[in-house]
Amino acid sequence: MGSIVLAAKITHVPSIWLSLQTGTKHEGIRQNAVDGLTELGRRARERGADTFLVMDVHWQNNAGFHLNARERIAGSYASHELPHFISGLGYDYRGAPDLAGLAAAEIRASGLKALAHDVPDLGFEYGTLVPMHLMNPGGDLAVLSMGVNIYSSLEEQREVGRALRRAIEASDRRVALLASGSLSHEFPSNAISETKLNAHTNEFNRQVDLRVLELWREGRMTEFLAMLPEYARRCHGEAGMGDTIMLFGALGWEDYRGRGELVGDFFSSTGTGQANVDFSL
Repeated sequence: MGSIVLAAKITHVPSIWLSLQTGTKHEGIRQNAVDGLTELGRRARERGADTFLVMDVHWQNNAGFHLNARERIAGSYASHELPHFISGLGYDYRGAPDLAGLAAAEIRASGLKALAHDVPDLGFEYGTLVPMHLMNPGGDLAVLSMGVNIYSSLEEQREVGRALRRAIEASDRRVALLASGSLSHEFPSNAISETKLNAHTNEFNRQVDLRVLELWREGRMTEFLAMLPEYARRCHGEAGMGDTIMLFGALGWEDYRGRGELVGDFFSSTGTGQANVDFSL
């Protein structure tokens, strides 16, 4: 019987890749995030994980829910969104086609549309690649990437999370489940974007993010879930905060009694709020 051995909300901001480029003016600017992701990778191994399942808000789906079911995923990546931030990111990972198939079947059993794809040219997005570069540097753990439907409801995404848990438990895998996306996600306008590299777009979003982290830290999940729809709307949640909704669905939603541990510091990046948070199981 499989199990979730680590559940985390993680950052994937492109400036992490910039931070890793030696000899540049941005070297080290995201060391906090680098250290947090590295530590979460260490914890995953310590807890016996053999697979990372990444709910990636940068793999945005318009219809249905989709999983990458390839046996092996390798290539080199440049961001179409920010090619001056991410290019030349090489990767080579084992996939988890068995778990992808189980997950798609469980989602369909919930009455929703889902497909697991073994498509030769289907790669990964940077919401998976940036964290995996730090959490899975040797590629020793398998990686299953899942997209987020940007036209889905909270209720559907919650059910998908529950289906993912059932699929994991029906498998023989020990899974580190990762919600890869920001907290608030209101980008600044193009004219001022460069001035917001290390800042939120506005103070309201920063304060709401801080409140959310406080609720997680104190285990006040009922209050968080009650505010989640408005949080996602007012603070411009990345892909509607679908990754976070699915994570909490997998954790049990209103029945979840755990707490969130901030791993490293909360930080601002190009107008958005970012954190690495380990949720107790």
